[in-house]
Amino acid sequence: MLKRRIIPCLDVKAGRVVKGVAFLNHRDAGDPVELAAAYDAGGADELVFYDITASSDERDIMIDVVERTAAQVFIPLTVGGGLRTVEDMHRMLRAGADKVSINTAAVLNPQLIEDGARRFGSQCIVLSIDARRVNAPDEPPRWQVFTHTGRNPRPTGLDAVEWARRGVDLGAGEIVINSMDADGVGGGYDLDLLRAIADAVGVPVIASGGVGSPEHMYAGLVEGCADAVLAASIFHFGAYTIQDVKRYLAERGVPVRM
Repeated sequence: MLKRRIIPCLDVKAGRVVKGVAFLNHRDAGDPVELAAAYDAGGADELVFYDITASSDERDIMIDVVERTAAQVFIPLTVGGGLRTVEDMHRMLRAGADKVSINTAAVLNPQLIEDGARRFGSQCIVLSIDARRVNAPDEPPRWQVFTHTGRNPRPTGLDAVEWARRGVDLGAGEIVINSMDADGVGGGYDLDLLRAIADAVGVPVIASGGVGSPEHMYAGLVEGCADAVLAASIFHFGAYTIQDVKRYLAERGVPVRM
């Protein structure tokens, strides 16, 4: 049985790791290079690095911070934020990333997914989706894709499930699905959203947005059918360690790397 992955997320703004609520009111969480080294030593399965304002600021990702972060880790590193071209992806991979994550640029130019997958392989291309629930309480659940979520979220009109399906058809090898409603709140992942995406695609789905406890991670993996769980606040601010989470999951029969 495939091991489920525990992935700390470094949301980087102005060279520092930050964490907010619903993408606002960011708190400083430390230096990305130091945190990356600590998570690598602490048993994280992978690491995600997002330059969260690169797209909204219309600038390139901070490649020097990526290079220093990559030098500290020996686990797979995914890098995203401000990647607009295949050459941008290539620079990140040369800087030490194992995978590149695209979000806003993929919505604006879906061909970027296909071009990246063709050049580097689908295993390198992660489609990150920021989605917000848009249905009325008495309607079946629906979620809309948003872009530029680092500073000024913009609705796209795209249905999140349909966009995930199209992204995989174009060549994305993984989907990160982030609930904007749950982000930073600590009340748990949007399990309806996770299941809808997992049912729609045939590639690994990574849960993001809302985790506040190991119980939430268990629910994301078992009830939400995710292949991996992303978390930030609970690790950055010391509520739990990677090993705390892995022990909790292993005790309940979830296969993890200890």
